[in-house]
Amino acid sequence: MYKNIASTAALIGDQTRTTILVSLADGKALTAGELSRITKVSPQTASSHLTKLVDGGLLTVQTQGRHRYYRLSSSSVAEIIEAIAKISPPSPIRSLRESEQAKKLRFARTCYKHLAGELGVAFTTALVQKGYFQEGEESYQLTPSGSQWLNEFGVKTNHTEPIPRHIDWTERRHHIGGPIAVCITRRLTELEWIAEGEIRRSIVVTNLGRSMFEQEFQIKLWS
Repeated sequence: MYKNIASTAALIGDQTRTTILVSLADGKALTAGELSRITKVSPQTASSHLTKLVDGGLLTVQTQGRHRYYRLSSSSVAEIIEAIAKISPPSPIRSLRESEQAKKLRFARTCYKHLAGELGVAFTTALVQKGYFQEGEESYQLTPSGSQWLNEFGVKTNHTEPIPRHIDWTERRHHIGGPIAVCITRRLTELEWIAEGEIRRSIVVTNLGRSMFEQEFQIKLWS
């Protein structure tokens, strides 16, 4: 049976709703007030858009105290947004600030809690070259040496299923996704190799991270 693709496309096609979805693509939850400020629309307008996205199954909402927190309904929604971004023309850059923000997001960002951007692609390439992951046509497979590395790196996981192979929308190359990628990104943060940037979804590499990425994975960072 065909699903109603047109209704979902119409939901995503609105600029304000697209901005909401992109803002939530790191997997975190935001309040209606925060999303109103991000989208630069009134609280009433933001609330109307959020209701449509919830009714359309793209967002979920949880009430906690006086606040209602919105998040993407699943990682599949983030993947859809990334896929659409990959085939879309770039947004016009209107200021130096927007140019700098775009540069930082392209370098490293989160996509539903896992690492993406230039750093995500470079890190995935290094993991494959070291033999920790084997790349297939549609997914990656964790190798025995990869399981050993994860354990030594401090990542505890029982996931043995194929690992999603995402095409990065800025790099047009692949990076790992799914639960293992989330666990690795969390561990990189715990080890203080990376940290959240000032721009939402952006990731910055610490001085320690720069040294360790080069020492352990031969990744020389350029930003």
